[in-house]
Amino acid sequence: MLVRSPRRAPPRRAPLRILLIAGSFNSLTQRVHTALRDEDHSVAVHLVHGDEPLREAVRATDPDLIVAPMLTSVVPEDIWSTRTVLIVHPGPKGDRGPSSLDWAIHEGAADWGVTVLQAAAEMDAGDIWASVPFRVAPCGKSELYRGEVSDAAVRAVLLAVERFASGTFVPEPLDYTAPDVRGRLRPPLRQDVRRIDWEHDDTATVLRKLRAADSRPGVLDELYGEAYFLHGGHPEDELRGAPGTVLATRDGAICRATSDGAVWIPQLRPRRVPGGPVTVKLSAARVLGERLAGVPEVGVDPVAAADRETWSEIRYRELGRAGFLEFSFAGGAMCTGRCRRLLAAYRAACARPTSVLVLGPRRDFFSNGIHLGVIETAAHPGDESWENINAMDDLVHAVLSTTDRLTVAALPGNAAAGGLMLALAADEVWCRDGAVLNPHYRLMGLYGSEYWTYTLPRRVGTAEAERLTSRPLPVSAQHAADLGLIDRVLPGGQAEFRAEVELRAAALAGAAELPERVTLKRSGREREEAERPLDAYRLDELARMKQNFFGDGEPYPVLRREFVHGVRPGSTPGHLTAWLPAGA
Repeated sequence: MLVRSPRRAPPRRAPLRILLIAGSFNSLTQRVHTALRDEDHSVAVHLVHGDEPLREAVRATDPDLIVAPMLTSVVPEDIWSTRTVLIVHPGPKGDRGPSSLDWAIHEGAADWGVTVLQAAAEMDAGDIWASVPFRVAPCGKSELYRGEVSDAAVRAVLLAVERFASGTFVPEPLDYTAPDVRGRLRPPLRQDVRRIDWEHDDTATVLRKLRAADSRPGVLDELYGEAYFLHGGHPEDELRGAPGTVLATRDGAICRATSDGAVWIPQLRPRRVPGGPVTVKLSAARVLGERLAGVPEVGVDPVAAADRETWSEIRYRELGRAGFLEFSFAGGAMCTGRCRRLLAAYRAACARPTSVLVLGPRRDFFSNGIHLGVIETAAHPGDESWENINAMDDLVHAVLSTTDRLTVAALPGNAAAGGLMLALAADEVWCRDGAVLNPHYRLMGLYGSEYWTYTLPRRVGTAEAERLTSRPLPVSAQHAADLGLIDRVLPGGQAEFRAEVELRAAALAGAAELPERVTLKRSGREREEAERPLDAYRLDELARMKQNFFGDGEPYPVLRREFVHGVRPGSTPGHLTAWLPAGA
């Protein structure tokens, strides 16, 4: 077959017009989108729904370069043979196949990589433009993807774009005899390989299998005579029992015995019956329901959890006069129960003799706000929406009304909608430079609450607050700092971020000027409360939200259902297709 040479890049270093093509506007696509804009490139997005719409998007935009951060379909030959199309593959040089990260975690790889390669006739076999290694953290696949994988992918994409813009770089052909090419073509990781042998698999093996399938596709297994996909895996240091037995529950998760220990499984998804409705991933205890009769609820205090190897959504620790309230919720979603548990833990933390209180997980999501999955599957979704948003508001109010110490929101990962507004309730917001922020509710057809009409304008001004909430686009940490949305951007990976947060929080807690800052904070809150009480903001916001939840013809129920069930839009939304220049 005659293959035409791709069009060479123009010999210039001016900003490029880059078209991102992806299966969805997922976390990595958003991360690349914001990173390219930070580098002064103009960016547009096309969500791939078929070859002809993709051809039309390329003709309409006529980009200098096409980048595919997350694509599972093949790019048509008439596109990649006439234009440079760069594919982001989550594997080291030579790695090929659709289950790259799954295999890495399943086999216990210590190191992995991300490779940017040129689209060609063979999937993942094109010339290599950049490859960046990373250490494989002991966590689930989706968490690794949003963390170490995304960090490496952005570095690789920016390097590849720089090389393309130079007009002189010659990409490296894939050569399996080269010493630095250690990957290989791998088949899809099927359920027969993922299967857990509870009688013989040790805890380490079970954890690898669970983590390699999180959050998709899950590990197919049987519980109480029914088929479920298991999602998430965390070690347990005390509970023991007969292999395969469900030993306990905790805040919706189940603990199941292995051959030499036990693991916690937070979520389950019933296997879909052929022709039946799409099933939803929910907390394991909720899915199993009455089948768990007689299984004990074994709680753990946030303080005790901080020093144990067990599963807990909330932990609390102290470093000198700085307290750290750590929370980690699957998918960043905060249902009514999670909000109330976190509020109780927050109040307990405020009773401690600290002068600085830091809120946020050790890694991954900060929060994405209310739990749409729980709401969608509730008997009365409107009522559950109302309960959930009020529980979020109660939590945010507690943070806003804390006047005896400074509060810091530490964001190692992404935050969106009400979850970001929770962060903005703190006195200071520290953000890892790899985090992506989405300060809007509009894609779900909601006005929003969590006191955003108070916190957002006071940080960025009324006009910018309106712009951020009306245009549903992601914002990088650096751009957020430039806007005044956040206070500090900290570089480095997940572990480096947490270490730096602890150092800065401890220094802040011991700073000589801290008492004066707390005094000024208290007087400022009293003055603002006299001008307009926080309850007034809440009542106004909830009046709008009540209409969104219960009003006739509101888009929220449909948008929520499509989101929960993974319904893809029939075409790329207009806010993504327009060229977006840097800083816009």
